Amino acid sequence: MHNNDDGSARTADEVFRGKILINGVVSQASVGITGETISQVCEDPAGSIASKRETLLSDDEVLIPGVVDTHVHINEPGRTEWEGFDYATRAAAYGGITTVIDMPLNSNPPTLSVDALELKQSIAAGKAYTQLGFWGGVDGSNLGHLKPLWDAGVFGFKAFLSPSGVEEYGSLSFDQLEDAMREIADFGGQLIIHAEEPDELMTDPTKIGQSYRSFAESRPAKSESDAVEHVMKLVERTGCKTHILHVSSGLTVSVLADAKASGLPVTAETCPHYLTLDCDHIPDGNTAFKCCPPIRSLQEQNKLWEGLVDGTIDMVVTDHSPTTARMKAGTLASAWGGVSSLQVGFRAVLTSAMQRGLGLADVIRWMSTNSSAFVELHDRGSITVGNRADLVVLKPQEHFIVDAAKLSSRNPISAFDGKDLQGVVVRTLIGGAEPTASREHLILRK
Repeated sequence: MHNNDDGSARTADEVFRGKILINGVVSQASVGITGETISQVCEDPAGSIASKRETLLSDDEVLIPGVVDTHVHINEPGRTEWEGFDYATRAAAYGGITTVIDMPLNSNPPTLSVDALELKQSIAAGKAYTQLGFWGGVDGSNLGHLKPLWDAGVFGFKAFLSPSGVEEYGSLSFDQLEDAMREIADFGGQLIIHAEEPDELMTDPTKIGQSYRSFAESRPAKSESDAVEHVMKLVERTGCKTHILHVSSGLTVSVLADAKASGLPVTAETCPHYLTLDCDHIPDGNTAFKCCPPIRSLQEQNKLWEGLVDGTIDMVVTDHSPTTARMKAGTLASAWGGVSSLQVGFRAVLTSAMQRGLGLADVIRWMSTNSSAFVELHDRGSITVGNRADLVVLKPQEHFIVDAAKLSSRNPISAFDGKDLQGVVVRTLIGGAEPTASREHLILRK
C-alpha cells in the first residue's frame, strides 16, 4: 500500500478510514478520493490525508471495489416492460455493482448494427445509475459486417449455437461461427458464446415434467461440453479470442482446462445460480429458476467451485435475465428462461463462498478484478491510486432475507426470493459520487 505517487499533499474530497480490501487483503488503511478517482491509499488508517469529508468505517464494515458485471440483459428498447436501463442499473447499484455491460438481446432491435447500438446509447444516457457498456451481437444477418460495430464501441460479439429464444436474433452453424471468428480475429475483437450443441437438446416439450431435474435433463451437460469442445477446435484454427458464457457443467470445466493448458486465448464465466442453487432442491414447477443452460446437481456445482478456485473459470457474472410475470407463467417447458439476480447475485456468491471456507477477497477477484480485466476496463476492479472511485461499503457478515417484492428490478420475480444471504450494502459510490441517473459520461465505449 502506498500514498499518492508524487508524495505531495492534496486535499481529497473524501477519505475513508477503517477496514479496506487492498491487494487481496482486508486491513486497516485509509483511502482518499478526489473527483472520480482514488487519489491516495495509505496503510495507516490515521494517515495524513487531508480531506473535505471524513468517513470512519464501523468495525463491521469493509470498503471494497465495486462489482463489474459483464453479463446483464436490460431489454431496452423494445421490451422495456421486462426491465429497462433505470430499473436495472439502480438495482445493480443497490447490489454493489458499479459497472454493467448489457447484452445485445433481448432488446428489440438487438445490437446487431451501429444504428441499434446508438439507439441504446441515446436512451440509456439519461437513465443509467452505474457505468454502462454494451456487447454487440453476431448472427447470419450481420456476418461480414462486424468491424463498424466494433469501431462504434461494443466490447465484443455474442453468438448462439442453439436458438436464442427470440425470433430477431439467430443462431450460427459451426461453419458460420468459424467465419465470424475469423472476421473478429482480423480486427482483434472478442467473441462471447452461448455454447450448447443444438442437436443434443430435447425437442419434445411434453417430456419436461414438473420437476426441475426433468428440465435439466432436457438440456444435458454433455450438450454444453460437446459444444465447447467444438468451439475450442475453432479457436485453435482461427486464433479468435473467445469467451464461454454461463458455464454450468463440470464436464465443460474439464474441456476448458485442457484448452487453457494448450495456450488457447480462452476465458470463461459462471453465474450465481449455478454456484448456489441445485436442481434437486428447486420446488416443482417453479419457473423463477428456469434458465438455459439449466441449474444442475450439487455434484456439478462442486466442480464449478473447483474450477473457480484453480482459475479454469475466470469470473462470476449474473446473467441477469428478467421478464414479466406473464412470460414467467406456465410450465417449465413453456415459461421464459432466465434468472433475475442483479441486486443479490454478488451477495449470494459471497454467502456460499464463505460457507465453503473462501473469502470476500476471492469473490471480489472473480466478480470485480477479473471481470473488469476481461473487458479491458483497467481503471477499476481494485482499490489502487489512479483507479476510478467505484467503491462499496459492505457489511460482509450481516445477514438479510431476500424479498423479491422489495428488489429494485421492474418485475418482482427472483429465484433467490426468501434466501438468507449475507453481505449488506451500506453505500455505493460511482466515480466518487452517490448513484444518480442522467450522467451521460456513465455510458462506456470500448
